[in-house]
Amino acid sequence: MNWLTTLGLLAATCTTTSFLPQAIKVIKTRHTKDLSLGMYALLSIGLCLWFAYGILVNDLPLMMANGITLIFTVIILFLKIKYK
Repeated sequence: MNWLTTLGLLAATCTTTSFLPQAIKVIKTRHTKDLSLGMYALLSIGLCLWFAYGILVNDLPLMMANGITLIFTVIILFLKIKYK
């Protein structure tokens, strides 16, 4: 693994794990009033597109970061709609 892939995986780990506390909080409290539906919808679309791009260019850090983050944001988005 070269240093660019390592750098990309480190960045992916940071950005992906940054969504975990929010997802856990929403799951535990079921409180989504202060979350922006538009922001999470747009973010989910963007992550889906980045994930597809990562697949097309065969870039592991892009695929991992955006695929995992997409899961977290879709969970938050689903709960935002469910508990609205």
